[in-house]
Amino acid sequence: MNDTVFTPVLDWLDLAGVAVFALTGAMIAAKERQTFVTMAFFALVTGVGGGSVRDVLIGAPVFWIADPWVAVVCLAIALVAWFTPMRWWEGRLLDLADGLGLTAYAVLGAAKALSYGVPPVPATVMGIVTGCVGGIIRDMIAGRPSIIMRPELYVTAAALSAGLCVIGEVAGLPRVPTWIGAAGAGFILRAAAIWWKLALPAYREGGSG
Repeated sequence: MNDTVFTPVLDWLDLAGVAVFALTGAMIAAKERQTFVTMAFFALVTGVGGGSVRDVLIGAPVFWIADPWVAVVCLAIALVAWFTPMRWWEGRLLDLADGLGLTAYAVLGAAKALSYGVPPVPATVMGIVTGCVGGIIRDMIAGRPSIIMRPELYVTAAALSAGLCVIGEVAGLPRVPTWIGAAGAGFILRAAAIWWKLALPAYREGGSG
């Protein structure tokens, strides 16, 4: 079903996800008092990391190489971060923006995987990979604990958005409302997790110990 699913809605989801993740990458470098070159590198790696892994796995042209404007967006975001006070981006605002990028990217990844003939369950996984891997790469390079190790729901929000996107496609629902609804549902879950520290139960070894 490789029938050009990249409507303007998915294009905007793509750029929104890239921009938000690029900002989180640039902010990590800023907190470490790095140079602009390092900030730009972090912005690019974080912005395109998940999508690059997805495209390699599904056999698609790597999106930011095929579309040079993606790298320009990452550079522009690094410039914005360089010339603005860090206090503008600290706290829940950046976490919420990251959550929006996470769920938008999860929908994009799942939809693109479906368009390349990937079955529903692996397509859902590709949505999760698209949303999460950029942040994981960013944290690894920065030597920080990975974002997926936070107690509140993160991967679960990406899984919800990707799963709803796939379910809507399998059910034959209108694509654009499905994509918007899927991204919105995941974002609401992520925002609730940030606000109320919602988390899944942690593993506890059985036995009396």
